[in-house]
Amino acid sequence: MKNKLRIGLIGSKFMGRAHSNAWKKAGLFFDIPLQPVLQMVCARHENSLHEFAEQWGWQQTETDWKKVVSNPLVDVVDIALPQHLHYEVALAAAREGKHIFCEKPLAMNSRQAEEMLRVCEEHRVVHYLNHNYRRTPAISLARRMIDEGKIGRIFHWRCAYQQDWIVDPEFPLTWQLRAETAQAGPQWDLNSHAVDLAHYLVGPIATVSGLTAQFVAERPLADESSSGNLQADALGDAKGKVTVEDAALMLVQFENGAVGSFEATRFATGRKNALSFELYGSKGSLKFDLERMNELSFYSAEDPEGCQGFRTIQTTEASHPYAAHWWPPGHIIGYEHSFVHAAVDFVRAVDSGTAIEPNFASGVQILKVLEAGL
Repeated sequence: MKNKLRIGLIGSKFMGRAHSNAWKKAGLFFDIPLQPVLQMVCARHENSLHEFAEQWGWQQTETDWKKVVSNPLVDVVDIALPQHLHYEVALAAAREGKHIFCEKPLAMNSRQAEEMLRVCEEHRVVHYLNHNYRRTPAISLARRMIDEGKIGRIFHWRCAYQQDWIVDPEFPLTWQLRAETAQAGPQWDLNSHAVDLAHYLVGPIATVSGLTAQFVAERPLADESSSGNLQADALGDAKGKVTVEDAALMLVQFENGAVGSFEATRFATGRKNALSFELYGSKGSLKFDLERMNELSFYSAEDPEGCQGFRTIQTTEASHPYAAHWWPPGHIIGYEHSFVHAAVDFVRAVDSGTAIEPNFASGVQILKVLEAGL
């Protein structure tokens, strides 16, 4: 029988569901050295918490996160909370010797992130920052192709992360739209993913310039108890100020000389979760769109003249990263699978005592780029 890795999840909304599913599925589809156990889940609202725990199979519930962190039955603290709460929970967890699986963005600023990293290193815990899109088969394949030299020297990176869930000016003033709880708007929430992918595929960023815009200055106050899955109810007629940007754009130069652009917005009408990038090099090019996440477009300048053109690779073959553990070729996977892949890699890192990426060091570098953009 496998040894157990007991998980303490803090947060039971959108990310709490995604993480719960990942821990449950990890050992069913992958051969991993430790068996994740859904030991304890924590959230503020007791009634909905019990329903959540029963639905997902969590053994215990708790409304005080400090009791989860200090509980000797918990090996891993999974932080599925808004980013303004990451700092305190992560520091406490590391000091208790717990391994940490944390949602992005890592913190409210790079100063907090640097302290989180330092304390984790002092207490020798495995720390993981869940930029889960790295672990889609298509993006992992893109990294492999770059490492194999198929793209050659990289010249250009173009990336856009577009959503439309707050286009309606009557959408309530949720925590994502207030600086005290979100730090920034899509520059933090969306461009954190985009910068992580740029670091993963192209390399470190040297210089940054940025532009931001705000399109709706006031919104109805939100009933936070009703918020989840990017939805919320208004409390009434009262309104409050939006204190973050609605759109953010950056131009960057990478340390290797490549140049890049980033667009992040929640006002791209018709775009639900469109994270796309284009990468152009001396030997070839790559294109990806999360709304078609099982496809990677590849152009090779080394193909014979007259036969060149972008080809679509269906990343469902057994030779593609992670794909062999799921379904036969052509049977696509979805958003939730990237969380399963993250859980699998995290369990293996804990078992071997090795680092996993992205981690809190990655988070520090991402936040420094985002701060420079603002």
